[in-house]
Amino acid sequence: MARREPIVTVIGREPILAVVTLCLLNAFVVVAGAAVVHLTPKRELALQPPSVAARAVVTPGTGVPAIGGGTSTPGGGTSTPAGGDGGPLPNPAVLAARLAGPMRAAGAPINAVVIDPASRRVLYDQRSQLPLVPASTTKVATTTAALAALGPDHQLTTKVVSTAGGIVLVGGGDPTLTTMAGRAADGGYPRYASLADLAARTATALKAAGRRRVRLDYDTSLYDGPRTAPGWKPNYVPEGSVAPVTALAVDEARDRQNACEENATAPRSADPPLAAARRFADALARYGITARVGAQVVAPKNAPRVAAVRSPPLDALVEHTLECSDNDLAEALARQVAIARHRPADFAGASRAVQDVLAGLGVGGGVQLQDGSGLSVLNRITPAALARIIALAASDGHPELRAVITGMPVAGFSGTLEDRYTADTTLAGAGAVRAKTGTLSAVSTLAGLAYDTDGRLLAFAFMVNDVASVDMARVALDRLASAVAGCGCRG
Repeated sequence: MARREPIVTVIGREPILAVVTLCLLNAFVVVAGAAVVHLTPKRELALQPPSVAARAVVTPGTGVPAIGGGTSTPGGGTSTPAGGDGGPLPNPAVLAARLAGPMRAAGAPINAVVIDPASRRVLYDQRSQLPLVPASTTKVATTTAALAALGPDHQLTTKVVSTAGGIVLVGGGDPTLTTMAGRAADGGYPRYASLADLAARTATALKAAGRRRVRLDYDTSLYDGPRTAPGWKPNYVPEGSVAPVTALAVDEARDRQNACEENATAPRSADPPLAAARRFADALARYGITARVGAQVVAPKNAPRVAAVRSPPLDALVEHTLECSDNDLAEALARQVAIARHRPADFAGASRAVQDVLAGLGVGGGVQLQDGSGLSVLNRITPAALARIIALAASDGHPELRAVITGMPVAGFSGTLEDRYTADTTLAGAGAVRAKTGTLSAVSTLAGLAYDTDGRLLAFAFMVNDVASVDMARVALDRLASAVAGCGCRG
């Protein structure tokens, strides 16, 4: 969320004193600022505000073509390649020379591609058609498909309906449903759907109907199939990386609201729907309604609605998914794609639906999924596929996908890249790279966008599997992205 400029107001009837005071204050600020500039290490001065976040993603045009063909359009056709994007096209040989050192630094072969979205040229390619375990860069594919299938304004609804036996809490697949009262975790945007708000509205409706004691059942029928995916390690749920995937959960089945971190370690409930129902009963009690938690049921389709709350719009959910690498929300979005495509809302149906939507956009090649979050070690995506998807999301031809770009962390400033790009070898990428990270055991991936020093927007994907040191690989990938951003490679 953008920072607001401070508003300074002088109150009182002493204008001369106020002016003198203000002049002294300004003089102090100037002197202090000069001292800070003099004393601050040189590398810290290079951390400028994130230029990649402040600039237009692409110049106005007809869209960004996929590698090897014309631009994909919603109707399935192609369009003419867009013009140049702010600067000269990099010389591939010069770019390759800049990338040579970092390419040898991971301790395992790095598979890489750098493309110019506007001209569709491949500027650098090292085994970019090789399918690899993508880890959390899978979320780029999932969120792109969700925005394309559902639209950026789509919301997820959690509701309470009335039945002859009482009321039913019906899950709408919103894992961001929170116990907090109508606000985001940090008090800002977005405002997540609140269980407390739902309880207040439900209590008001029940009291108006003369009902103060009810049976509370719960409905999770929106989703099908198992709660864990093929290729998930058994420790994912116990360690808190993800909750069992269900249509009804509160605070992502944690005891507290989710923090924005890649591998949150708060314990998860083994039965998220039951835990949600119990917390809802507690919330109802605070509003004077006694609710006895019953059983998991399927509410009648024509059951009267008592109350409802809605999630933030999908573009905000996508931004949260990417910035925080939120596994639970990624799985929810994949299932929403399955529902929109009339496929079973299970792991297989969601994976197939995401691939179908990407294929319809012309960027489905090289994507084979088993889940939506990237936790599955059975997922396979090529570097070329990731770069194509990112280039498409950055194009003027698909403004509905823009949240994929705005949600990716900014190097050195936000999300899973906040604490990276501080070393001398990566500082050129700070504020100039916007990318999604991916980390599993022996896997490190990075895919995103960067403006080079000539002002050219470039898309990249760097992936390494079977690496002995993930930390070493991560630094190498950051060095590669920084080399792209720091390259004035027109020569």
